[in-house]
Amino acid sequence: MHSEAAIAEEEGEGTASLREQVYNDLRYRLITGKIMPGVGISTRGLAQQLGVSQMPVRDALSRIAAEGAVDIRSKRAVMVPKMTQARFMEIMRLRTLLEPLAAQEALPHIDGERLRQIRAADEATDDALRDGDVNAYMESNFRFHSLIYGAAPMPLANRMIESLWMQFGPFMRVVYGRYGTASMIDQHKAATKAIAQGDAEGLRDAIAGDIGDCHDLMRDWEKLNA
Repeated sequence: MHSEAAIAEEEGEGTASLREQVYNDLRYRLITGKIMPGVGISTRGLAQQLGVSQMPVRDALSRIAAEGAVDIRSKRAVMVPKMTQARFMEIMRLRTLLEPLAAQEALPHIDGERLRQIRAADEATDDALRDGDVNAYMESNFRFHSLIYGAAPMPLANRMIESLWMQFGPFMRVVYGRYGTASMIDQHKAATKAIAQGDAEGLRDAIAGDIGDCHDLMRDWEKLNA
């Protein structure tokens, strides 16, 4: 992704295309917890990492701020906003409404190849849990869920789900970094089994259970800002 953004700029591809690449890259960094709460976000540093000028980074951060995932107080003061109980509860309620629905709607569209990819993402998640690799877990967990939801013909719902993940991803990374992955429960096996059996209700239940586990891990929300 980093090199693609740089190549796009060097080869003179449309500015809109470059901005979209940078925007998607920053979204992914938030979702997978690579941008941490309580740490200032440097537009210059991000631009250097991506091999682009600061302008598309600023544009991307402005879009992400409109989605509630970062606060822009000035050009040099950009941060992940603090978590509050009300915000946390709303995020979890919306996830519980949207994600089981997206999974159910995706089920008829998941073919054998996509199921193979979902299982591979589950195996990568298992490896990360076993090894205590927080970064790998964040990435493979998101891939697992996005492979399922992305099969649903619901682009608006998928965008909303990703926006919610952007808002809790940095805090999940904090939780895993402090407490590790040993105590986590893997609900993915139940989800993949339900997909293989064409069991819509079972799939909804597995996704809801996964969200519930996430809620339990993050329930001590006050410590998320410490």
